[in-house]
Amino acid sequence: MDATSMTFDAGFWISIGAILALLVLSGFFSGSETALTAASRGKLRSQADKGNRGAARALGITEDNERLIGSVLLGNNLVNILAASLATALFTRLFGESGVALATLVMTVLVLVFAEVLPKTYAITNAEAAASKVAAPIAMVVTVFAPVVGVVRMFVRLMLRAFGVQTDPDSHILAVREEIAGAIQLGHSEGVVEKEDRDRILGALDLSERAVEEIMLHRSGIEMVDADHAPEDILNQCLESSHTRLPVFKDDPENIIGVVHAKDLLRAMYRQIAEPDATMEDLSGFRITDVAKKPYFVPETTSLDEQMRQFLRRRSHFALVVDEYGSLRGLITLEDILEEIVGEITDEFDPDAEHPIRKAEDGQYIVDGAMTIRDLNRASEWNLPDEEANTVAGLVIHEAQMIPTVGQVFSFHGFRFEVVARKDNRITRLKIRPL
Repeated sequence: MDATSMTFDAGFWISIGAILALLVLSGFFSGSETALTAASRGKLRSQADKGNRGAARALGITEDNERLIGSVLLGNNLVNILAASLATALFTRLFGESGVALATLVMTVLVLVFAEVLPKTYAITNAEAAASKVAAPIAMVVTVFAPVVGVVRMFVRLMLRAFGVQTDPDSHILAVREEIAGAIQLGHSEGVVEKEDRDRILGALDLSERAVEEIMLHRSGIEMVDADHAPEDILNQCLESSHTRLPVFKDDPENIIGVVHAKDLLRAMYRQIAEPDATMEDLSGFRITDVAKKPYFVPETTSLDEQMRQFLRRRSHFALVVDEYGSLRGLITLEDILEEIVGEITDEFDPDAEHPIRKAEDGQYIVDGAMTIRDLNRASEWNLPDEEANTVAGLVIHEAQMIPTVGQVFSFHGFRFEVVARKDNRITRLKIRPL
């Protein structure tokens, strides 16, 4: 038998077949890892709810990412090392000592192209579909390799602990909210997501992080009805007001005894003067407390998310805000919370309301002092801090450590602030420009 027939015997072809099979397995493990880690859990959940069993399995095995990745990496390294060993033995048999270098070169190219780049590119392109298809076999791999992976995990944690690094097996690198917010911000920076869409989605996500006191109408701006006023005066006040609901107080503005709705007031008064010969004097016995509803008080620390749920549960749109001592701080409506999501809402009573921020001829921005820092940041794409104050005026007072006078100028956080108008101790208008 000549040398050529001995070289290309059955063992040669078996080695070639084994190497090709191992490359296919390596590509399977690489693509599966990419698909299962890149797949959107939200999309998988949606598909699973529609009856897709593969998506349901993918959701199950990705619950423990550390065990999943450990099992896939273990399988991938086993087949890669075995394929490289077989190739080295085969090329050494064919080319002698130079076969080692040749085997390294050939296997590097084959593994890079067919076991890494190609399957991972496909997996990224079709992440959810690929994850659903590979979920069942990968689940078997995870089960088989579970004991070995468990030992490896324990050893790794002991090694990290020796270097002072603590690991939490139940922790996630990113919270769901942060993942969504980051994706939306990235989409906006790339031009895929419009600014209005970004603001609405992030506004909805932020409701649980913000408190009622941040957006409430301060008590100094609340329009109230005095229960001791004559019925004619109360009627005129309600008709001239742009608000549908007004708090009712007695003796002291702190003593809120009810909230009157304009429709309830008009219906009750109409019933008293509905007769043909009735006059306004017939309203002398009218008492607003008979139509005013019981006031609804909420703590100023309530989150906007919880307050919106309370409004929906109570079928109410209006609440008075109190502090820890029970003193009136302001009021909040369902519309105020919705505006944090969709932006400023105007109706037929205030279509020409002055916008709280506008650009002056000199390029500076004229801002209402009562405008919240969050709204200013959203409108102008700035990043002023809102940890110490809710409003722009509050930020200036906090940084200046005083109540500024008209004309005073301050520079902080990369912006120039000029006090334009002040009423009593309140800064009502400022000029702002980036430095």
